[in-house]
Amino acid sequence: MIEVRDLSMHYGTVRAVDSISFTAVEGRVMGLLGPNGAGKSTTMNMLAGHIVPTSGVATIGGHDVVEDPVEVRKLIGYLPEREPLYPDMEVAEFVKFVGSARGLSGAKLKERMEWSIEACSLKPVYRKLISDLSRGYRQRTGLAQALIHDPPVLILDELTSGLDPLQTLEIRKLVKGLARGNGGPGKCIIFSTHVMQEAQAVSDRIVIINHGRIVANGEPEEIKSQAAGSTSALVTVKAGRETVETQLGSLAGAREVEFLREEGGLVSFVLKSADYESLWEELSELIKSNGWPVKELTPSAVSLEDAFLALTRRSSAENEAPEPAASGQEMKEVQE
Repeated sequence: MIEVRDLSMHYGTVRAVDSISFTAVEGRVMGLLGPNGAGKSTTMNMLAGHIVPTSGVATIGGHDVVEDPVEVRKLIGYLPEREPLYPDMEVAEFVKFVGSARGLSGAKLKERMEWSIEACSLKPVYRKLISDLSRGYRQRTGLAQALIHDPPVLILDELTSGLDPLQTLEIRKLVKGLARGNGGPGKCIIFSTHVMQEAQAVSDRIVIINHGRIVANGEPEEIKSQAAGSTSALVTVKAGRETVETQLGSLAGAREVEFLREEGGLVSFVLKSADYESLWEELSELIKSNGWPVKELTPSAVSLEDAFLALTRRSSAENEAPEPAASGQEMKEVQE
């Protein structure tokens, strides 16, 4: 449903998005994960047709977002990071207005209004002015307008921003149900987030973006396998903290040594390495030569968070070379 090839957005010398490529398919949720300022919202805005890319191609349902923007907009429901709301309207009035603008009328409009308000849990506030709503209810109202015309593609920017934990769980369940179809055709859903737990809880596939470039693309387990330097083990021995910390840090395969606790003469560390298997013999020899009594030595499965940190740190290191300074006009364009 969504195909992106070498898509870029430059503001003068500032590269907000730099030659990214990915696909998203019907019936699955794709998470666009990255730190703040990584280029996620710019990517969403290009897909939704709000800004024209500098170069590259993006198609939705076979329609080019630049060459055929009207057909693209018919296919998508879009929730930007800042909800597109009219504060002087009531919730029901606003949802009806958006539905009418989308070409719905009569019984169909009524049906979709009722469904959207119910699905987004807006019944308690549907007669309230949007200006009187909490941040969470504003977000739900924004989602309702994106769903009103039952689009096959949903583009959701920072979906659960401002929601409390219970609301977050409800929205996650709704999104996954929409992707699966719940008895009807499944939707293609792409959402952006900088929250690791959000991506892991909802996504079938994850694209990690940093400094405007894709640094990983795949299912969560594939992402983990791409992150060299993220394996770890818990080490607990009976010895002095400083001695153990120094000697663990001297191991050739050790990337990072993190102190956890010291209790009853026992010290615990998390030992991170690029390749735990190659470190195993070296670690065993170190323990044996020092005569440390071992209470625990447990390899840990790589987490998605470890993979994300490893991949974004690597990407940031590769981008440390200074870019040409942007002019005052270019920085103004970026801010706008």
